Amino acid sequence: MEVLRTENLKKYYDQSQIPVKAVDGIDISVEQGEFVAIVGTSGSGKSTLLNMLGGLDRPTEGTVFVDGKDIFSLKDEELTIFRRRKIGFVFQAYNLVPVLNVYENIVLPIQLDGNEVDKDHIDEIISVLGLSEKTQSMPNQLSGGQQQRVAIARALATKPSIILADEPTGNLDSKTSQDVLGLMKTSCTRFRQTLIMITHNEEIAQMADRIIRIEDGRVVMKGGALHE
Repeated sequence: MEVLRTENLKKYYDQSQIPVKAVDGIDISVEQGEFVAIVGTSGSGKSTLLNMLGGLDRPTEGTVFVDGKDIFSLKDEELTIFRRRKIGFVFQAYNLVPVLNVYENIVLPIQLDGNEVDKDHIDEIISVLGLSEKTQSMPNQLSGGQQQRVAIARALATKPSIILADEPTGNLDSKTSQDVLGLMKTSCTRFRQTLIMITHNEEIAQMADRIIRIEDGRVVMKGGALHE
């Protein structure tokens, strides 16, 4: 079942009166439960694309459908709520709240939404991600890999349909990167979520079900087959 689709998605910027086509007419479709890696060189438009997939940035033209809903038909406040309920974000910068402990960071999005914490669900995520011994620790007491696991747990906590990850292993060593990616795949399989990840690391991209390659704001490859 299709969970996400883009139609003629474009994002243009004016720089010194010269238009920069960061994303230039992208059409992609992602199925529920799929793990998709979006790869491309620096400046290819992949981060801009991810931000639009998650409703963090509005397109110049075109749209994004999540569960059949045109997310850009929503007003800003509606989009914020929709994003918080449907989409989990994992960024290269962990964005943990320094004055909150691990558990408080994980459940923060649920509390912001005014919902009751599903303790069994949170406990399972914490266990899967190997954080059971760290729930009372503060972010500055954790290693980089542990902080990234907390960020992943926070993304999974609200039971979103889609996890969007922007270079989630960019600050981690090779061994920790493999561990974190394995845990993300395990978590998404267990909780039936879709994972869309940006990476420049070809080895990590090979772990995905499908690779979408982007150059100059356009898709040049979907799932191993070149497209014109």
